[in-house]
Amino acid sequence: MSTGPAAAQVRTRVRIPLRFGGEAAGTGVAQAEAVTFTGLSDGLEHLVFVLGDPGPVPLVRLHSECLTGDVFGSARCDCGPQLREAVDRISAAGGYLVYLRQEGRGIGLYNKLDAYALQDGGLDTYAANQALGLPEDARDYTAAAEMLTALGVRRLDLLSNNPDKAAQLTGHGLEVRERVPTGVFATETNVRYLRAKVEHTGHNLTLPGDLGTAGLAG
Repeated sequence: MSTGPAAAQVRTRVRIPLRFGGEAAGTGVAQAEAVTFTGLSDGLEHLVFVLGDPGPVPLVRLHSECLTGDVFGSARCDCGPQLREAVDRISAAGGYLVYLRQEGRGIGLYNKLDAYALQDGGLDTYAANQALGLPEDARDYTAAAEMLTALGVRRLDLLSNNPDKAAQLTGHGLEVRERVPTGVFATETNVRYLRAKVEHTGHNLTLPGDLGTAGLAG
């Protein structure tokens, strides 16, 4: 892993009120500024949303795109609830939502849906990727480090249960002062997916006792 991110630069900034979030302010709308970039090493169209008033140690969330969860409210994962939580918490604390175009942990939308079909046959989310000849998790957070650096961020609190995100940002020269846990949005339809996160990639999650063994058959 490199010792520092490439010299990405801010391209445009535009204000976008977000209809979800804003609960902390009692408005139901989160005021955000979307930032685009040039010079990102992977060439993808990632975004950063500036929320609240970022201080010298902003709260940051790296959120990988999930069309099914973020847009359509799929109950197979916890991505949608995590995104909405992040907007609200970062709006209150001041910081950045880094929205990464990494559908399906980096394998793409169609491959993710193919993996869903295999999960319906009994495989967990990571084993399904492997059965397709794909990585368990193909995400690289170099571009995230590049965008944060372009915004002048050197030190941050990271809103995440995923230790790999903190490790990768640290490897790119950013200081993660604290890893702040997200909520656990467990239901009978996603508990198997959440348990796989704990078992395969060391996510820091405590599942509710009444759901801890639900949906684990096969």
